[in-house]
Amino acid sequence: MPVGELLARISSRELTEWMAYWRLEPWGEPRADLRAAIIAATVANTARDPRRKPRPFKPADFLPRFERRRQSWQEQLRYIEWLNAALGGRDLRPGRDDPHQR
Repeated sequence: MPVGELLARISSRELTEWMAYWRLEPWGEPRADLRAAIIAATVANTARDPRRKPRPFKPADFLPRFERRRQSWQEQLRYIEWLNAALGGRDLRPGRDDPHQR
């Protein structure tokens, strides 16, 4: 919802109150992921063999990780070359063997 529409429906004061409340009691997907991870760690620890896995599971072991590894420019270039070839593109860089340029 755009901010203008939001402010047409509720006052700035009410929005500020909701923001303060969220800081105290967050909701949404990140919080749901944490709750699910706590449950998963609890269940996994009840079935854990302490001799085979002495360290108990933590909720962090079950949280999804969405961060992406930073690619080097060489990896990015290889991907673009692959994508270009897959889509039937031409490599117009000098010294490339492009049958379309003959």
